[in-house]
Amino acid sequence: MPNAMHGSSVVAVETNILVYAHLSALPFHPAAHAALAELAAGSAQWCIPWPCVHEFCAVVSNPKAFNSALTPEQALLAIATLRKTSRVKMIGPGPGHLEVLLDVVRASQVSGGAIHDARIAAVCIEHGVDEIWTADRDFLRFPGIRIRNPLVDPA
Repeated sequence: MPNAMHGSSVVAVETNILVYAHLSALPFHPAAHAALAELAAGSAQWCIPWPCVHEFCAVVSNPKAFNSALTPEQALLAIATLRKTSRVKMIGPGPGHLEVLLDVVRASQVSGGAIHDARIAAVCIEHGVDEIWTADRDFLRFPGIRIRNPLVDPA
């Protein structure tokens, strides 16, 4: 059963929005930075799934992918800064995660690498998330959660 957070609509921020928001050399940086600033300045609680934190750190600290890669410590400090300055909640798998993940995998028929995204979707469902902010269209395959790309569809 979902563990709903307070408020009428709960937004989760997925990895790619975090990456764009923190690497200024990327083309969607201004839009992603503005989207996070909007959440941080608002009164509603929002969340970041722990799997997205781990993936964010892996992506932004990869010097093969980015000339201006962050160190792992800088990546984690960026997340720590978000936690201090906003109403963000970090969410992870709960006691019913296996059952929710199984439901998500069955409904979406994913396999292989897409299981990672199914894990994020399952964590969000467990915590009563209504909407995931992502630039990854692959999340459209998971029923039960709205997907919005704030980089091209601002509120």
